[in-house]
Amino acid sequence: QVQLVESGGGLVQPGGSLRLSCAASGTIFSIYAMGWYRQAPGKQRELVAHITSGGSTNYADSVKGRFTISRDNAKNTVYLQMNSLKPEDTAVYYCNLGVVVGGRWNAGDYWGQGTQVTVSS
Repeated sequence: QVQLVESGGGLVQPGGSLRLSCAASGTIFSIYAMGWYRQAPGKQRELVAHITSGGSTNYADSVKGRFTISRDNAKNTVYLQMNSLKPEDTAVYYCNLGVVVGGRWNAGDYWGQGTQVTVSS
C-alpha cells in the first residue's frame, strides 16, 4: 500500500525558510513524478511544484524563484525548500505521487496527511 508522509512544517516569520519532506513507501518511487500542493483556508488546493522521475522541475508563478523542489530516490523522498516566505504562503502542504504526460502534470490518487506551514510575525 502506498503511503506518503509529509514533515517539516511549522511557524516561521516572513522572509524565513522551511524545508518540507515527503517520504514515500509501498511503491517504486523512482519511476513516478512527485508534486507538492497547498491548500489555504477557504481556497482550492493548488499545485505548487512538481518534479519528474528524471529531475525536471516546474513551479507555479507565485513561488518561482523562492521555492525549490528536489528528490532523493535512494531515500524515496521529495523535498520542498521554501525561502523568502510570505504570509500568503500559509497553507497545509501536501505531496502527491503522479505522472507527467506530454509535459502536463497529472495528479495520482495518493496523498499524504499534509503539513501546516504558517508564515506570520
